[in-house]
Amino acid sequence: MAKLTLDDIADLREYEREREEFRRHIIDLKKRRRIGVGPIVTLVFENRDTIRFQIQEMSRVEKLISDAAIETELRIYNPLIPDPGSLCTTMFIELTDDVEMREWLPKLVGIETCIEIRLTNGDVVSCVVDPDHARQLTREDTTAAVHYVHFTFTPDQIIEFSRGGARLAVAHANYEHVGELTDASVSELLADLRC
Repeated sequence: MAKLTLDDIADLREYEREREEFRRHIIDLKKRRRIGVGPIVTLVFENRDTIRFQIQEMSRVEKLISDAAIETELRIYNPLIPDPGSLCTTMFIELTDDVEMREWLPKLVGIETCIEIRLTNGDVVSCVVDPDHARQLTREDTTAAVHYVHFTFTPDQIIEFSRGGARLAVAHANYEHVGELTDASVSELLADLRC
């Protein structure tokens, strides 16, 4: 999947004209790309459109108008656009108040290394934490509420994934849960793996 360039990012006025339609597209897209795993973890599988939306929205909110500012966002977010044979996700630990955060975030240190895709033949595709983001987000005594992880599949694992039945799991000592991948999600993610 091609990475985004400066030419792919609309200036603020142009983006305002397309924003509502693009936003509807992204909402629909993320329905197939968002997987809940247990009560507080959600993973969103990113692609070129979801990352373009992220950059456009950041540019809009922060009023980024210079090429240099947009290039910075591209450097930060382009690694989340998957290469062929891989998937990239943003993992959210969805806690709604300060008490929950103080309780859970220290318990979940290292959770970003415990995500796996379990295939029906018994193969497990373990995640790899994005190294640039790990340096910024990983601490010894608490974890961040957002992490970025990647999965790299072999050609045989892609074939097995295409058969359906795969599950997304968090295998952390303090949080062990499994989420099902729907047929729509598998179809959507196969497009990333085969790009």
